[in-house]
Amino acid sequence: MTNTTQNSTETLRAVVTGASTGIGAATVRRLVNEGWSVLAVARREDRLAELAAETGCDFIAADITSDDDVARIVEAAGPTHALVNNAGGARGVDRVEAADLDNYRWMYEVNVLGTVRLTKAMLPVMIPTGRADVLVLTSIAGHVSYEGGAGYCGAKAAERVLAETLRLELNGQPVRVIEIAPGLVHTEEFSLRRLGDDQAKADAVYAGVANVLTADDIADAIAWTLTRPHHVNIDLMVVKPLAQAAIHKLHRTS
Repeated sequence: MTNTTQNSTETLRAVVTGASTGIGAATVRRLVNEGWSVLAVARREDRLAELAAETGCDFIAADITSDDDVARIVEAAGPTHALVNNAGGARGVDRVEAADLDNYRWMYEVNVLGTVRLTKAMLPVMIPTGRADVLVLTSIAGHVSYEGGAGYCGAKAAERVLAETLRLELNGQPVRVIEIAPGLVHTEEFSLRRLGDDQAKADAVYAGVANVLTADDIADAIAWTLTRPHHVNIDLMVVKPLAQAAIHKLHRTS
């Protein structure tokens, strides 16, 4: 299948990070289905191999916190039209007075510096295509803070500012900068990893919430923004389940 969304027979190329599970894997599936050539990036090679067998995507096992690995990603990607910066996550729900600085360090290294490192490296192979997109997956946590969220909210706010700044700096270049900010999304690993692999605590995050968002819902939003005519830039899309009126207002059934 060839992507013809942009009135062209050119096959569009995307790089998706954090592709071994959740939103990243769902985005790979969706973009391949839309006719894109996709390079899936994550650290777990076994999961990437399974995704490639399912979808036909290309893949590379790499860590975006490593300069050497990022160089390998760029080489494997080649000329690229879309970079989906999805890799990241949360660790812990500590109050500031009890903050685990190792968790903070991990969140900033992966969510912020990893996104900067890869975006910086990819732009030289994206701009010459003449129609490029840098998409940053943030969170509503990057727009509104909450107790126990200083580390994650801070990291996602930094990513948000990165996207806003990049849009200013690339003005006049054929590059759209898109921010997708999800609310509550039920994926296999996000809350589980954040809460120290405690399945009961992770399940409680979503308990009683009707029709919580799924990874496919966010992949749908990502694909929609990437497939608009290229003169249309979706600067920011906030996506929440109907049950979540705001980050602090979540309806749960008994």
